[in-house]
Amino acid sequence: MAGIDNIRSGQTLATTSRTAARSENRSDNSLDQVSTSSAQQDAVTLSQGGKAIGQMHQQMAAQPSFDSAKVAAIKEAISNGSYSVDAEKLADNMMKFENEFGGLR
Repeated sequence: MAGIDNIRSGQTLATTSRTAARSENRSDNSLDQVSTSSAQQDAVTLSQGGKAIGQMHQQMAAQPSFDSAKVAAIKEAISNGSYSVDAEKLADNMMKFENEFGGLR
């Protein structure tokens, strides 16, 4: 097996698995048993809540992340000069945001 210095110098890392090394020392019959036992894998089962969250995630990922009609309306209002900003509402929303996320520092 190559050491860490060989990897850094650009040489390939040659490895052998334990199963392959064991199978070289066994007869053909025992090789079949090793292959069968190594084919078994662990299984994971999700709860109904986990499945529901996964489905919700897929649904949300399929939807656009913004309202394109609203964006088009705002662009139109900006371009024709009718868009106005309510400074007090903007300031209130900025303070609300700061209060909600200020503790995350």
